[in-house]
Amino acid sequence: MSSFTKGEQIVMLLIVLIVVSSLGYKFLIQDLLIPEEPTLALVDIPQTQTSIDTAEDDIIIMVHISGQVYSPGLIELVQGDRVIDAVELAGGLTKEADLDRINLAKKVEDEEKIYVPRIGESNEPVELQTSNPRVDNNDLKGNNININTATLDELDSLPGVGKVIAQRIIDYRSTSPFKTIDDLKNVSGIGDKIFSGLKDLISVK
Repeated sequence: MSSFTKGEQIVMLLIVLIVVSSLGYKFLIQDLLIPEEPTLALVDIPQTQTSIDTAEDDIIIMVHISGQVYSPGLIELVQGDRVIDAVELAGGLTKEADLDRINLAKKVEDEEKIYVPRIGESNEPVELQTSNPRVDNNDLKGNNININTATLDELDSLPGVGKVIAQRIIDYRSTSPFKTIDDLKNVSGIGDKIFSGLKDLISVK
């Protein structure tokens, strides 16, 4: 096999250099023209603060319900509740309840005495309000109730009193007997309004 001449060797070397140069140029162009994929930067996105208005706490009140309900006694309600709410918590009305003499839509107040009358009761019709059924003067036979000796039931029968305040009266007089009927205003829960409805019905003798 004859060897290549010097001229042929030079031509072959030039061809190799051209091929190598072409490949290198191609890779260089790709690096320059094809951008790298962008790196996603983690950005803290501020969260919208949702302000929540805290509702005011419901004001709890206590009322005393009696009469023609299945579970009479003390009941806790929320201020703004109505008589119908108190009736439902007391087990509902009995069949003997006189619906024509009560106002189920009336809003109740703290320390209120709610009385549900019976059909055919001899007392005059009463609308549920902040007082007990009126004391029947005929039953009292002209004698006022002695607040120093009256029983819990007798005191409970007075308008605006109820069993809770009646018990407070008994507790008060056990340590300090009433000297005048005006001393009754020293008992918690008895203000001028309630006292004005009692003063002609009570005595200390």
